[in-house]
Amino acid sequence: MDYLLGIDVGSTSMKALVYDLDGNVISQGSRPTVSVANDPNHPNWQVYWPEHIWDGISSAIHDAVSKLDDPSYIRAAAVTGLGADAVPLDEYGEPVYPFINWICTRTAPQYDWWLENVGLNQTFQVSGWQPFVWSTVLRFMWLKENEPEVAKKVHQWLIIEDFVNYKLTGKFSTDFTDASPTLLFDQRNLQWSEEMLAIAGIEKDLLPTPQPSGSLIGEVTSEAAGKTGLLPGTPIYQGGHDYLVGALAAGAISDGKVLDVTGTWEMVIAPTSQPKWTPEIQQLGLTVEAHSAPGMYAIWAGGTAASMLEWYKDQLGSEAQRRAETGEGDVWANLMNEAKASAPGANGIFFLPHFNGVTCPNLDPKSLGAFLGLNDTTKRGDLIRAVIEGLDYAFLDMLSSLEKGAGQRAEEITAIGGGTRNAFWMQNKADIAGRPVITLEIEEATALGAAMLAGVGCGLYQDLAEAVNRVTKPGKRFEPNLKSGSIYAELYEIYKEIYPALSKVNSRIYNRFRV
Repeated sequence: MDYLLGIDVGSTSMKALVYDLDGNVISQGSRPTVSVANDPNHPNWQVYWPEHIWDGISSAIHDAVSKLDDPSYIRAAAVTGLGADAVPLDEYGEPVYPFINWICTRTAPQYDWWLENVGLNQTFQVSGWQPFVWSTVLRFMWLKENEPEVAKKVHQWLIIEDFVNYKLTGKFSTDFTDASPTLLFDQRNLQWSEEMLAIAGIEKDLLPTPQPSGSLIGEVTSEAAGKTGLLPGTPIYQGGHDYLVGALAAGAISDGKVLDVTGTWEMVIAPTSQPKWTPEIQQLGLTVEAHSAPGMYAIWAGGTAASMLEWYKDQLGSEAQRRAETGEGDVWANLMNEAKASAPGANGIFFLPHFNGVTCPNLDPKSLGAFLGLNDTTKRGDLIRAVIEGLDYAFLDMLSSLEKGAGQRAEEITAIGGGTRNAFWMQNKADIAGRPVITLEIEEATALGAAMLAGVGCGLYQDLAEAVNRVTKPGKRFEPNLKSGSIYAELYEIYKEIYPALSKVNSRIYNRFRV
């Protein structure tokens, strides 16, 4: 038996999935990823504890491996994850501070300093990225400025999936896709930027040498084998940032394809063999960075997505949850049935999906979410439908920017991620975008993409093209409803006026309550 292990460190769960070479799941395990506030005076300061990450992912791996007749069936493994969040290790390889995670706002002062002293254009020209409040370099700077004694102990910084690789193999490593969101990576030369390191005051020796996704890192140590159930000596290959690794499972590895990754974040991605870092692309709020596919780059737009539906479920979906608890459907089916009861346009309710700011087409980390148009006829169904519609208007914003930046029109959109299981959401996305949305029959695309990299690395696939041909299977096709589309075309024009109208007041609220 030849199996591959894909390991995914996500923002809501940590997963380990064993696949056969055709992309079928053989076994799996998972544990929740828990974000905690580590300072009672700052409830918006959020971290992941390193021991929680390693204990959780090693337990998930152990669960998946224990279901096999023989762990030697696993020929190789690779790790993917949420990226950007990094942990500092001392000279003994022990964490000296937790992961400052992506929803933490403590780096807002460093973000403001970066904008003033480095700026959008210089950042983009070197790193290919827009600077965000959660950009990794700002965590480095925050620790030096606020915990100087701790900072003196730092021997190595590791991105969250690279930390898992270290615990598995004892090797410090990273890849191009995980180096990119640090803002310290030179996209043209595919190495650390001496210019950006000097600006940030970071020594290059504190960062592992970047290499392509799919590169061999090392082998599972005896200690890691004891925790995970993997055999000592199992080869571990470099995975990468989750959305670019997930793109492999969808076959988005060549020019001309547009991929929508719908999960906690929504990413709209176009692979390209001809990267450009023009001011026009930067002004569209796009990122241009190395792809996990060899020799390719990706141009993308992104923003938070499904986390807002989770928020709605937890805070406003009590009736749907109550019905599910008494055996009336599941909670998500109940919520979508409520949304279906509201007509397109949600009875005049609009939702601005900026719970974590906005990146495209406007870069503004201080923008906040909002419901607009509330009145005494508003029902629960209007609210949940407005959330879906707001997310899809934001998707159309990102798609339009991507098409301008990439110089191509997407005649259809391939979609992957947990959100694709929500048929109502996918149909609404097709209606608002006016293009077919095609889902794929693949399980956990990011973990599968990592397994594909491991399979190419160990020689079970000749290359990624062969891997794609074996694992990618068509799913459902959602055709746009022309009647709904005409309604949404009018309402989208209203939606585009909401952010400019609220930006100043949202900034004041953010400065008062979020920092």
